[in-house]
Amino acid sequence: MEKRRIVMEEKIELVKKVYAAIHSAAEIAGRDSREVRLVAVSKTKPVEDIIAFHRVGLREFGENYVQEFVDKFEQLKDHGLIWHFIGHLQKNKVKYIVDKAFLIHTVDSFELAEEIQKQAEKKGLPRVRILIQVNIGREPQKGGCDPDEVCKLFNKISKLDRLQICGLMSIPPFIEAEKLRPFHRKLFDLRAEVIEKCGADPEIFKELSMGMSEDFDVAIEEGATIVRLGTILFGAREKKVNQ
Repeated sequence: MEKRRIVMEEKIELVKKVYAAIHSAAEIAGRDSREVRLVAVSKTKPVEDIIAFHRVGLREFGENYVQEFVDKFEQLKDHGLIWHFIGHLQKNKVKYIVDKAFLIHTVDSFELAEEIQKQAEKKGLPRVRILIQVNIGREPQKGGCDPDEVCKLFNKISKLDRLQICGLMSIPPFIEAEKLRPFHRKLFDLRAEVIEKCGADPEIFKELSMGMSEDFDVAIEEGATIVRLGTILFGAREKKVNQ
C-alpha cells in the first residue's frame, strides 16, 4: 500500500511538471496553455499505467498499433478515456478503430480516407474526426502527405461527408529539439495556407498535432495544439513489432 502511494505521488509530481512545461512554452509564445491538449502515448505500456495516470488527471491517450488500441479500449471503456490513434493505419484495419478513436491523426492518402468513409457509412457514424499527416521532413521511411500536396489532398477528402478534417499532424526528423523549429513552423504555415487557399473553416481546421517528449516545448512555441508525450511520462519503451 505504501509503495502504491509513493508511485501515485511520483506520477502526480510528474504530471504537474509536464503541465508546468506546457504552460511555460505557451507563455513564451503569448498563448493560452489551455489551447494545448496533452495526449499521453501509452503504446506498449500496461493498462495499469494508464489507469494510474488517469487517476492523477490525464484523460487522453494515444496508441500506435491497432490491436493494442482495440484491446486497451475494451479493457478501459468504463473509465471515460479519450482515445487517439496516432500510428500508421492500413486500410484493412480501419474497421477496427473507426468507431473508437476520438481522433485519427495519420490519414495520409485519399484511398485511406475513402476507406474511413466506407466504414463510417457501414457503422452509421455521422462524422469521423481526422488529421492529415504531413511528411514534413520529406523522409522516405515515414508516412505522410508531401507538404506540396496538402491542399490537393484536403480538397479531395473534404468531399467525403463522413469525415471532418480537424487539422494537420507531423512526425519531424529525429534531431535536436531546437533544430526542429523550422519543421514545426512549416506545419503551422501549411495550416494557414489550407485555410486561405482551400477555404478550410479555421474553427474546425484548427489542430496541429506536433511535438513529442523531446521537443514539445518548441512545438508549442510554434503553434502546436496537440502534443504527443510518451517517454517523458511512461519512461522508455521496448520496441514492438508493428501489428
